[in-house]
Amino acid sequence: MNTEELKTFIFLSKVKNFTLAAEQLFIAQSTVTNRISELEKEVGKKLFTRGSKTVKLTEAGEIFLRYAERILELQSTSIEEMNALVSHSRKFSIGAINATYEVYVKKLVDECLKDNAVTSVKVMLGHSLDLIQSLQDNMLDMVFSAIPLKRVGYCCDVYDVDRVTLVCKKGSNEYPSGVTKAQLAKLPYLMCDFTLSEAGVFIRSLFPKNHVFRLDVDNSSKLFPYLENGIGYSFLPYKLVEEKLSSGELEEVKLLDFSAPKVTTYLIYKQGYEVDKFLHNKFDET
Repeated sequence: MNTEELKTFIFLSKVKNFTLAAEQLFIAQSTVTNRISELEKEVGKKLFTRGSKTVKLTEAGEIFLRYAERILELQSTSIEEMNALVSHSRKFSIGAINATYEVYVKKLVDECLKDNAVTSVKVMLGHSLDLIQSLQDNMLDMVFSAIPLKRVGYCCDVYDVDRVTLVCKKGSNEYPSGVTKAQLAKLPYLMCDFTLSEAGVFIRSLFPKNHVFRLDVDNSSKLFPYLENGIGYSFLPYKLVEEKLSSGELEEVKLLDFSAPKVTTYLIYKQGYEVDKFLHNKFDET
């Protein structure tokens, strides 16, 4: 299989139409058909089921899609690594979930790049499981994750422990004396997906199964404009909202008959990797 076949496969899986894929890739439809046909011959499985106008990934296609994306990402990362050697003597590739990036990683990156021309930093934001997989695929040097990794050959350190706090716009709290578990389930809640962490499981347990949230996003910082305009409530890591609580933009809602869990951030990296060179700005060392 070659790169063009993989790119065509990934693109077709998104647009689900051979004609549209050909138009947007600026190639003949027969080329799209031939590339997918060759790919299916190589993997020995049908990757798409064909309808009259659209195509859909088969079960094998769904599995192969994840690997195809990783193969292209690995190729891109290897090229970046080689190019970085030309102009930078130190390169860091870091993965982080959004909230962790805002609270911890951005400060580390800023300090690392400050008055320093020899260091290159690549940051990948995503869900913990995807980032851990990228670490194991050698696409990342370290990962700040909401869930731990217990695997031989990797270090998994507790980087920090925070608490989850329920917040809303200052002055918009319907329950200034505190909210009960039953009352919370009826509030206009803005959901931020904490993936498989204990906090995520806890938050979803507060609401009925298949509950439809007023807003559901996977990026915590995207909640701020809504919260600041008085649209709903949300649980967020305390350190992420600490400045907004201090400035009076948001206020913390007291929990009456239940308590929120802690949020642990794990730093994961391969054994032997000199993680201190990034954490403590020792980028000038050889």
